[in-house]
Amino acid sequence: MKSLPAWGLAFPILVAAGCVAGPDYQRPSATTIPPAYGGATNEWRIGQPQAHLPKGPWWQIFRDDDLNLLEEAAEAASQELKAAAARFDLARAVLGIARAGLMPNLRISAAASRIRDSFNRPQDGKGAGHSETYSSFSVPLELGYEVDLWGRVRRAMEAASARSQADAADLESVKLTIQADLAIHYFRLRSLDAEARLLSSTMETFQKALALTRNRRAGGVATDLDVSQAETVLRTTEAQLPAIALERVKLAHAIAVLAGQNPTTFRLPEKTLEPAPPSIPAGVPSELLQRRPDIAAAERRMAEANAGIGVARTAFFPALRLMGTAGLQSVDAGTLFNWPSRLWAVGPSLTVPLFDGGRNRAGLQQAKAVYDERVAQYRQSVLIAFSEVEDHLAAQQYLTAEHEAQTGALESARRTLAIATNRYHAGLVTYLEVATAQSAALDRERATVQLRGQQLVAAVALVKSVGGSWENPGQTAR
Repeated sequence: MKSLPAWGLAFPILVAAGCVAGPDYQRPSATTIPPAYGGATNEWRIGQPQAHLPKGPWWQIFRDDDLNLLEEAAEAASQELKAAAARFDLARAVLGIARAGLMPNLRISAAASRIRDSFNRPQDGKGAGHSETYSSFSVPLELGYEVDLWGRVRRAMEAASARSQADAADLESVKLTIQADLAIHYFRLRSLDAEARLLSSTMETFQKALALTRNRRAGGVATDLDVSQAETVLRTTEAQLPAIALERVKLAHAIAVLAGQNPTTFRLPEKTLEPAPPSIPAGVPSELLQRRPDIAAAERRMAEANAGIGVARTAFFPALRLMGTAGLQSVDAGTLFNWPSRLWAVGPSLTVPLFDGGRNRAGLQQAKAVYDERVAQYRQSVLIAFSEVEDHLAAQQYLTAEHEAQTGALESARRTLAIATNRYHAGLVTYLEVATAQSAALDRERATVQLRGQQLVAAVALVKSVGGSWENPGQTAR
């Protein structure tokens, strides 16, 4: 019988090596996509995840130099960000390990041993009765290569690549979260600074009013009740300052941690709430899936789980390895490197699974379950993203309306205070009416300041919810 040529044996192996087990990845639909933002005209669009694209220093849209310096410090020194970067480095190393599976492995070793054979060992098909003691020296060079018949290694590399991309998106997500949290804490702190300054200036006015009331009492124009009411208004205002100071200390410590600095030595001088909320254009980015790193990470983890199904399926098929050994072996170290001491061996190793008690089937079921979980998590991330964007867009709209109404109420409260003060000086009313007007005016002043802080915080939250500034990096204010 004529023997099959070597290329005839290799051909089916090469054909099989082109096969890849498991389904090729196709991104599932995210969820039911609404036609537009609630109450807006621009349409939602689905895009490919592009969280790796640089977002630029988006915080510069607020035009605050102190915030700019803090954000730069956080990017350079945040320990949480460094931990996320280390996780990304780990993922890249895992990808390198998976990629190495496509290449043959080559290693060399050296061994020396002293051996004594058993006296009772069988010899040349005969009975026992002879024992030998000898040395053995060897220097083998071993080559091994797994023929990726069913794509196990390629699917493993595909999974590792998707995992690395997911961790890259996680790094961007951590970075964006740190940046946004720092900006939110910063604007809350500045809002407290504005409140503290307002209370301090109001206290000066109340002190003058108390002194005037005492003089009027000494002149017999005012009563002790008037003096007591004026003093109550002053002391009530003073009592609010320590609570603001405590909250400011806590926020300053939180900012220090985010910026990677020691809270004990960190100092942030007081400053008024200067920046106005940035204007939100009508075309806020609607390509949500292109920008949000958490959605990009969830999508890449779906791809990783999909590749995991392919890896699990390859366990049902034969595994072929090509092995080769070449080297030197001798019973005497002096002749180890002589030409007659050479040895070699080459040949394939084929492993065929026959019975594993259901292990491989359970592994495939596990891989499919992981994929189904990743799909659900991806869709949930998209739903949450829709909710967050809608919430923060609504916050922009309603906080603006509230601020306008509150400004009108403040003007009215100031007029009421002026009228009450004039009526009191004319002797038409008691100081109770002035004290009531003072408290109402102060409440409106504080509410207006707080609303400005809430508007800035809501703007930061909107930036975070859309995955970065709605401006192009090159257009960011400087």
